[in-house]
Amino acid sequence: MKEDMEEERQDIEEEEPVEAKVLTEENPEVEGEAEEPQEEIEAPAEEEAEEELPEGTAWYVIHCYSGYENKVKRNLENRIDSMAMQDYIFQVVVPSEEEIELRDGKRRTVERRIFPGYILVQMLMTDDSWYVVRNTPGVTGFVGSGNKPTPLRQEEVDKIMKRMEAETPKVRVSFRVGETVRIIDGPFADFMGTVDDINTDRGKVKVLVSFFGRETPVELDFLQVEKG
Repeated sequence: MKEDMEEERQDIEEEEPVEAKVLTEENPEVEGEAEEPQEEIEAPAEEEAEEELPEGTAWYVIHCYSGYENKVKRNLENRIDSMAMQDYIFQVVVPSEEEIELRDGKRRTVERRIFPGYILVQMLMTDDSWYVVRNTPGVTGFVGSGNKPTPLRQEEVDKIMKRMEAETPKVRVSFRVGETVRIIDGPFADFMGTVDDINTDRGKVKVLVSFFGRETPVELDFLQVEKG
């Protein structure tokens, strides 16, 4: 009897409880039916930001009267819709950039045309698309050699777009290197000087000021000087 109990206890000790098993990289299986490996679910491919444009699509430049760029842009976009030319004319862009203007001792941000009187049009050039653009009110013609519109090179387009997307507006100043300016603020107020260097990124100007018989370079903020 005693021997039977010892054998039974030994059998129990040798038997490994199912609950004690741990699924690890070294021991990936558990008792019972093994789970089938789960297939990785691939995320759906993101849709392209822009639809693929027809072969031959390019950017062209059209000319209009300076100051009417936005009006001509609206006129052209209305004609594209009314004449169902969306498959031939894709984008109309007025190249512009933000600029900080200094006036009356204050800064204000204004939008400035990069190429006054010119508009960019991304299009597939056909007789019909040419007609729609060329006969838009305010358009005086395409830029090109003779009567044939000349497309822009891609590097030219990239350069213009990069300039338009610049995060930091440029500062527009009314003075140039070599010109005489008057200092209107700071310890050198009312002194006259000559512009030696202009740093638009920092908004600073270096002015050569003459005092005590010698010229001394003085670095000033754009707001501290005005054209003499």
